Amino acid sequence: MHKRTRAGAVAAVTVAAVAAGAALTVPAGASPRVGSAPRFLAASELPPHPSGWTADKVKPGMPDELRYCLEEPLLAYDMSYRAFRTDLDTTARQLTVVVGTKAKAKALADSLNKAYKKCAKRADAQPDLEATYKSYGSLSVEEGARVHGMHVETSWGANDVELLSVGRDGRTVTVVHWSQMGDLSDAPLAAFKKTTKRAVNKLY
Repeated sequence: MHKRTRAGAVAAVTVAAVAAGAALTVPAGASPRVGSAPRFLAASELPPHPSGWTADKVKPGMPDELRYCLEEPLLAYDMSYRAFRTDLDTTARQLTVVVGTKAKAKALADSLNKAYKKCAKRADAQPDLEATYKSYGSLSVEEGARVHGMHVETSWGANDVELLSVGRDGRTVTVVHWSQMGDLSDAPLAAFKKTTKRAVNKLY
């Protein structure tokens, strides 16, 4: 069944859940960061936008926009992220996790990819949301990356699109997320793939 959606619609569900008390918690014994910290994307490395991008400082934790789809696979890990914004509705963020071994990093990346593919079904089960998932395949960069898209439409007329990628280099996994109003035809797929490659190449 073909469904449509908006990135902000899923984010709205996430924020509501957080407000209700479903905030991300890191249990005792969570995997610590080891060694030098990976580098994050700069604002100039995101898909071009007419108003330009502003980058926030790198912060610990998980951005609310990623909790709805990816919180469960990440609960056991320490992580950090950088948020990006424009003067309009387009936003982005990059989350990075360092784990103990390459094998654990591969397992985490696989779990994140599977969780995102299931996320449209979870969103579509909400009475006020209709969601469509699309796979954009893998990228040849370091130890690999995979690109996904989702479109979400709400009963009150919100219409959003997002792109998300999961990439890996050694023990480090990174997630890049871009969102704005519109549908999948409005997403800058080619530019986002370039951004994903930059993100993975900068990990170490």
